[in-house]
Amino acid sequence: MSDKKPYIIEFQTVGEIGEGFISIAEFEKSIPFEVKRTFWTYQTPDHIVRGRHAHHETEMILIAAAGRIVVNTEMPNGKLETFVLEKPSIGLYIPPKVWHTMQYYFNAVQLVFASSLYNENDYIRDYSEFQQLIKNGKI
Repeated sequence: MSDKKPYIIEFQTVGEIGEGFISIAEFEKSIPFEVKRTFWTYQTPDHIVRGRHAHHETEMILIAAAGRIVVNTEMPNGKLETFVLEKPSIGLYIPPKVWHTMQYYFNAVQLVFASSLYNENDYIRDYSEFQQLIKNGKI
């Protein structure tokens, strides 16, 4: 089992209220992995819960580029955490083998940096399979 856990990353931000802001993600400095894929999610209705999966190998950073995103995580040891993303200067690191769900509010736009290209075999999409892998010591 990995000892990595989800944590908040504060990106460098420059600017001022009258002019606007820019947040900076320097991939060797503020992102703990080489980014291989970037995607964004938008126009998700408030009542829809997305995610509902874990990854075998992929690491990710989730950012609420707009709106609010509530992210629930579950570690293989059973630890549950809730993170509220509502500033575009804040990201959430999600390591491999962490079950996660996201719920979007206020016309949220989620930006994701991922450590790997898309590979369906990297996904654990069934919660009972996630639990079985933990029970069998495979994660």
